[in-house]
Amino acid sequence: MDRYQAMSTLVRVVETGSFSAAARQLNVGQPAVSKTIAQLEARLQVSLLIRSTHGLTPTEAGQRFYERAKAAIQEADEAELAARGAGAGLSGCLRVSAATTFARLHIVPLLPRFLEQHPDLEIDVILDDRIIDLVAEGVDVSLRMGALPDSSAIARKLATGARSVLATPAYLARAGEPQNPAEIAEHDVVIYSQLANVWSFTRDGAEASVAVHGRVRVSAAEGLRAAVLADMGLTITSDWMFAPELASGAVRRVLTGWQLPSLDLWAVFPAGRMASAKARAFATFVENAMARDHSVTA
Repeated sequence: MDRYQAMSTLVRVVETGSFSAAARQLNVGQPAVSKTIAQLEARLQVSLLIRSTHGLTPTEAGQRFYERAKAAIQEADEAELAARGAGAGLSGCLRVSAATTFARLHIVPLLPRFLEQHPDLEIDVILDDRIIDLVAEGVDVSLRMGALPDSSAIARKLATGARSVLATPAYLARAGEPQNPAEIAEHDVVIYSQLANVWSFTRDGAEASVAVHGRVRVSAAEGLRAAVLADMGLTITSDWMFAPELASGAVRRVLTGWQLPSLDLWAVFPAGRMASAKARAFATFVENAMARDHSVTA
């Protein structure tokens, strides 16, 4: 029995809570995972997992083995990189999660450059506007925007972007341009349902809060973009979401004398484990790329 493979299998089973989920992440059949765990338990002469209708949980011995095995795997990965020397190419599969629209506009176009730097690396990009369980999904690093709901998350800030009130020139020609935050209430507004409905604007130390209402609400950024570009109204969103259109003039900022709270981009790593070298390298790559791209930080 390959001890490294057995440790890796046990770690995936504990973190996903099932043989089938671990098998999908390891790209093997479920019987192979079950066989590996059975062989490992036979070799150690101890039960590692408790099987029930609710899934799999580690026994006390299994939890101790899991913690040591996970640490050993991470140390082995770091040792390989150290042996190759500083700056050596990364290898294996890097699993990245990110919001769909942000990734389409700002991350996927960067991938060719990153892969060129690391020809032995593969990238699996999970596009989802929801916050997913990084451990259960086997994600190495997640790119998230805004406040982090989990205070225990291992996170690193990569960039800060502006928020603005945006609309197309056609909509503004038809409906006029608001001159202060209170006038937003007189306009058609496209609402992104994942954000707050009350926004606080500031100007020269003064603050103005406005409750945003609208006839159109969308749950995904792609829908927000489509509605705004169809001249359906104003929206309040990150400039990142409309970077190409802001650059081309297809949408315009209004109320530019007022400021909205900025938006932070974070690299979030799975809790309870050391961030892998490839995850850290990818986070650094994105951070540097965002710093170079003035169109997304304007």
